Amino acid sequence: MTEQHETPGGVSGRALQPNLGPGEAAPRTQQKDIPQATVARLATYLRVLAVLADEGVLIVSSEELAVAAGVGSAKLRKDLSFLGPNGVRGVGYDVIKLRDRIEDVLGLSEGHRVILVGAGNLGRALVGYSGFRRRGFTMVGVFDRDPQVIGESVSGLVVRDVAELDAAVAELQPTIAVLTVPDAAAQSVCDELVAAGVQCILSFSPVALDVPASVEVRRVDLAVEMQMLSFERARIAGGVAAGETVHAVSTPIGRRVANRSAPAHVGISATEPTSKGSVVAP
Repeated sequence: MTEQHETPGGVSGRALQPNLGPGEAAPRTQQKDIPQATVARLATYLRVLAVLADEGVLIVSSEELAVAAGVGSAKLRKDLSFLGPNGVRGVGYDVIKLRDRIEDVLGLSEGHRVILVGAGNLGRALVGYSGFRRRGFTMVGVFDRDPQVIGESVSGLVVRDVAELDAAVAELQPTIAVLTVPDAAAQSVCDELVAAGVQCILSFSPVALDVPASVEVRRVDLAVEMQMLSFERARIAGGVAAGETVHAVSTPIGRRVANRSAPAHVGISATEPTSKGSVVAP
């Protein structure tokens, strides 16, 4: 996705094209590489902005947005600098324009079609989660190998046989596949998805999946997430960081965000890339 140059005071304006003569091509806009840590924080800023937009807030200052997202204002401004000029000094950020710009950079503007393989308890919970659709992700197919599960309805989707994956991918045109299968089956199912043409896979198995360089895989290890919470609990109990951190919920915006969605603080994540990808080019 090519970078969009912004109009003064906004964040979603398209670059103005120069007057071109017959047969002249428009110059390509330069791409910026965005570190993955910044991409993760952009997703958090997007969540905060969505809450503010729903509540009719028009302008937010960098300090308010930073505290609600659980980061420093300097880091927030640096992160948003990857998007091009945005905001107005002394005024703040236009909530709708900044939200739209971040959605554009994260590739959410057109939405995503998602399939899930593994209709167990975790898979069913994910399929039934309404927050995905609000954020641009639509579940379009559920698959499993268990004959006792195949044919059941899960949140309005009929569970299909994994043996149909190749034809189903061609039919459903998913952009993302989610794996919630037993560890022993993760690689084989991943191979089937790759063979069917899926290029983005989110796996809830701790197994490191072997995929071609053209396929992006991210892992979510819930055990690691709980280990991180254990560490934070021990740190707080030991008084290591007492008084050092400004928590997002200490501000009115932070409290509204905390009440509407997951905790706003962003720290080390157990969601990790397992193939290439230290940067994302918008």
